This record gives sequence, C-alpha cells and structure tokens, in this order.
Amino acid sequence: MDLSCSPAEQAFQGQVRAFLRDNLPEDLAGKVRGNRPLSREDMDRWHRILSRQGWLGVTWPKAFGGPGWGAVERHIFEEECALACAPRIVPFGPNMLGPVLIKFGSPAQQEAYLPRILSCEDWWCQGYSEPGAGSDLASLKTKAVREGDHYVINGQKTWTTLGQYANRIFCLVRTSWEGKPQQGISFILVDLDTPGIEMRPIRLIEGGHEVNEVFFTDVRVPAENLVGEENMGWTIAKYLLLHERTNIAGIGFSMQAFEALKKLAQEVTRDGKPLSEAEWFATRLAQIETDLAALRITNLRMLSKADKTGAPGPESSMLKIKGTLIRQALTDLSRRALGPGAAALPGTLPDNLGLVPPEHEHDAAVYFNMRKISVYGGSNEIQRNILAKTLLEL
Repeated sequence: MDLSCSPAEQAFQGQVRAFLRDNLPEDLAGKVRGNRPLSREDMDRWHRILSRQGWLGVTWPKAFGGPGWGAVERHIFEEECALACAPRIVPFGPNMLGPVLIKFGSPAQQEAYLPRILSCEDWWCQGYSEPGAGSDLASLKTKAVREGDHYVINGQKTWTTLGQYANRIFCLVRTSWEGKPQQGISFILVDLDTPGIEMRPIRLIEGGHEVNEVFFTDVRVPAENLVGEENMGWTIAKYLLLHERTNIAGIGFSMQAFEALKKLAQEVTRDGKPLSEAEWFATRLAQIETDLAALRITNLRMLSKADKTGAPGPESSMLKIKGTLIRQALTDLSRRALGPGAAALPGTLPDNLGLVPPEHEHDAAVYFNMRKISVYGGSNEIQRNILAKTLLEL
C-alpha cells in the first residue's frame, strides 16, 4: 500500500492545519494537552466552530450537510485534530446516530433530526447497556409496548456517557419476546424531557462524573420515533457499533499521547540520564511505536474498504482491540515515567513536592479512566469472538 499523500491530499492537509491554527481556541487545546476535563460548554464551543466550517458530520455525505469526504480525508482530519490537541467530537450525534439515520431513518426523521445535530441544537446520548446486558446486548430487558400511536417504555439503562448534558437519547428496546433474543429488539429515539425518565450520576474511580444510569417508568414515546421497522433494531445496532468501535480506537489521540510521552521521557532523569536512554523504557516505547504504525495502516485499509461498502466491516473489531490496548499502554508507561507522583489524583499532592509537572498532574486520573475503554463498545473479549466467527469462520 502506498501511504504517501497525493498533491491534492497534501493540499487538504494544509487546509486542515490552517483551519486549526486559526480557529482552535488555545484554552481548549491547553485543556486537551494537559488531560484536563472538558465542560459541556467547552465541547459545545468546539462543535459549533466545526459546524460553521461544515466539518462536524465528518462521515456524512454532502446531500445531508456533511463535507462528503472520503476515507483519506477523514483520516487526515482526525489525525491533524488530534495532533493539534483539539477536543474530540462527542460521537453520539455526529458519528453514531447521524450515519444510522442517513441509512435507516425515514425522510421525516432525517429532516427533523440531522440539521439539529449539525446546528448543535440537540445533544444525544446512547441507551444501549443495562445492568444485565453490557457486551451481551441481546439479553437487554428494557421493553417498549405499542399502545396506539405510542410506545410505552419501562426499564433501565446504565453507563450512559455524558447523559447529564443530553436532551435526547437513542435506545435499544425489546418489542418482542418471541424467537431469538436478537429478533425482538427495536431502535427508538426518546426526548429526555418526557415524563417518567430519571437520570442518576455514577461517580468513577477518579472522582469524575462521566456516566449515568437512566430509569424509564411508563415513558410514552410517539411511534414515529421508531427507526426502521419494529424488531430490526439488532441490524441497526450492529451498524452503529461498527462506527463506534472504529472511533474508540483513537489512533490520532494515541499519536498525540505518544509524542507527549517521548517529550516527558527526555525531561525526566534516572541515574543522571534522560529516561529515554534507559533500555527498559526505550524498549517499551519502541513496541508502542511499532504497534501504532501498524494500526494506522490497518485503519487506512479499513477506511478504504468502508468507502466502497458504505460501512466498516468486522475489521473494526480489530481496530477497537488494538487501539484500546495501545492507549492503555501509553497511560501505563506515562505513569511509570512520572514515578511516585503518578499514583496521586489531581489536587492530592502539595504543590511544593514537585513530583509531577503541571501538564501531567491529571495523568493518574487518565490512567484510571482508560481502564474502561477495553470494555465499552463491546468488550475486547467479545471483539475477539466476532473476529473468530466472521473472519476465521470458527
């Protein structure tokens, strides 16, 4: 495979870099660079900047308000944004629901919801996982019963990321108990202001509030909010998860973290020498660099295939597995580089100890937070089963 950029692609890369140079607020880049939490206002501000440029729905065709980019352009954009320390696009509306509505939604749903995603009027969250149905979504029990022109929903969702900011949620619900479990699932859109919905925060190990649990009690949702046909939600869910797993790989963010780690290793000393010269550290860093380079090539191959088929294939499971392992390895090696101070969460060490540089004071929180990424979006163990079944035919 020829990985060099064509003159047109180089020109596009220059366009993206110029846009980021002129439009990315330094305070947002500084937060991303220092791994500091982003507020709702921070994320919304970046979304609106991208929306004005027409670059928020990066996977959308022009007919629906997207830039109409191909695989290479999307790769260049995501990589340059990550290297510039731009905030990540919150994926639920632009990268997950948007492609689903473009492929499976009715014209009325496309007209109602797609423009509101691009204008940032709607903030979506994802209602998939339940206390007894995480990676095994086929066992979900939240039910939706048709009553006239409405569905009545009862049940519970959990690990709802950034749900505290959302005004809408797309959900998998059970509409039939007959046949195989996968055959009785439907995909429905819900306004979070509907009576009967309660959202409760879940505090994570590093103290952050990123995820929630959502309870539905006799929630009446218009039947027109059903996406696709009743009981075809499993097909839609698989399509959406392919996009999510590709996004979870976070290759550009790993590249940015890798460069930051190399810089840290040159600044930290052990036995009077830069840590980068220590054999044990250099070996681990080289392994991550090799794995990241291989992942970039795999990503380009998969995106090229997606351009032809309209959706990522099962190879997205491979990206999810390797991408999450690389990101976890980077946070682990960063903590090893920081030494004793890396065990502390932000604000738990007196400033005068000087054990952790200010730009790395959130590294411990990031390390703990990154433990989740090999689980959500379908655990890595489930992804290995998918690859064994679809590619190896085992």
